[in-house]
Amino acid sequence: MEKFYPQHAEEFPALLEDLKGKKVAVISHLRPDGDCIGAQVAFCRLLHHLGIEAVAINPDPVPRILESFLGGTPILLPEQFTDDDCLAVYIDCAEAVRAGRLLHERFPKAFINIDHHISNDSYGEHNFVHTDSSATSEILAGLLLDNDMPLDPVMAQALYIGIATDTGQFRFPSTTRQVFEICCRLIEHGADPAKAAAELYERTSMAKLDLLRHFLASFKFECGGRVCIGFLPLGIYETTGASQEDSEGMVDYARAIEGVEIGILLEERDGAVKGSFRAKDSIHRVDLLARQFNGGGHACASGFNLTEPLSSFYPKLIDALDRHFQALSKS
Repeated sequence: MEKFYPQHAEEFPALLEDLKGKKVAVISHLRPDGDCIGAQVAFCRLLHHLGIEAVAINPDPVPRILESFLGGTPILLPEQFTDDDCLAVYIDCAEAVRAGRLLHERFPKAFINIDHHISNDSYGEHNFVHTDSSATSEILAGLLLDNDMPLDPVMAQALYIGIATDTGQFRFPSTTRQVFEICCRLIEHGADPAKAAAELYERTSMAKLDLLRHFLASFKFECGGRVCIGFLPLGIYETTGASQEDSEGMVDYARAIEGVEIGILLEERDGAVKGSFRAKDSIHRVDLLARQFNGGGHACASGFNLTEPLSSFYPKLIDALDRHFQALSKS
């Protein structure tokens, strides 16, 4: 059978063999999502199957809707893990700093870097970076299947969750034939698409719906209607009773409007702004927009965190968008 990532046919199993007898910290990014958690769970369980001591660590807690997919795999916060004598595997981190300042300082050297973000510069000692893959979970699933490695039902479901969420339920341009082929193989190993969909998309709280109502009511159109921007103002989580994880995916409502090419979510924090960009077409390269504000990500999905009040940041954003569209019109 043809391999999904033939260029790593020898390197990946050899690296895992090198990890035997060592301790491994599997690290991922701030505000973890389905791809991050799915890949972490699968990689940690793989190492455990191979007799390798490993622990997953994240700077933020696992979102509520993803807890049922852990299969008993603990994912610790930095303060819950004090042993720094580990080799670091960075999962789904475009840059090592995406793991947060504390983890990056404790584990500055990435032994292995597995990722699919276009802004990843292959910062690890060993890199499995494929920017044309839909998800880090797709890469990891392909590597496991290529090498006939242990793949239990919990791992299969976790990897399926990672792919399903990062492809927007298989709606985004990154959804390829390979994505479906890998998902079919994951189902053969125990992944359950119906259960995944029910857990991810049919457990919406009233607080989240109230948050969504405020977000939709805030929509503002810029750049002749080509951009839709929605806002989550300071104090909105307290007002609605929602949590920060409840804002996950809301930016897609801004992008989904007919005629809009880029959707944006701006979350106001105390003297700071968190932003998310979503584009309908990779030609818009919103990763380049995010990079102007110390962020990064994918051509169609990116984000940033900036220490600046929203009131002074907003005019800069509109100026950046205007210049971005002007550059696109000349290309």
